[in-house]
Amino acid sequence: MRLTVNGTEHEVDVEDDMPLLWVLRDELGLTGTKFGCGIAQCGACTVHVDGMAMRSCQLPAAAADGRDIVTIEGLGAPDALHAVQEAWIEAQVAQCGYCQGGQIMQAASLLATHPEPTDAQIDHAMSGNLCRCGTYPRIRAAVKSAATKLKEV
Repeated sequence: MRLTVNGTEHEVDVEDDMPLLWVLRDELGLTGTKFGCGIAQCGACTVHVDGMAMRSCQLPAAAADGRDIVTIEGLGAPDALHAVQEAWIEAQVAQCGYCQGGQIMQAASLLATHPEPTDAQIDHAMSGNLCRCGTYPRIRAAVKSAATKLKEV
């Protein structure tokens, strides 16, 4: 099957039902997307598929065939961070950091559809992404900051 990941087309020979998460990590070496729970409840494995935030641990590879996939590695570059990545750093959101790739991908998806989200919209959109360290107030502040940054562009 063909997957376009972070703008690069890949031909992968995997079982149709292999979760996209394992294709990304084990076949393509993109380890920024994390395994958390395996049942799409924690959000650590969040990626964008055709611009929508999706949990890659439950998405079969066959369902991603021919679609545009963006992982945390493809959201920004070290010398050109995405506004959400910049805001995360400025707000010092990460503690252990394990969930942050998924958090950032979910936040970027939220801002793509709601450029000026309310606190309630942020809380709702981010509620499926769990943070064991409890950095939720900093996450909300970073989302608001990123929204401001994106308006300036």
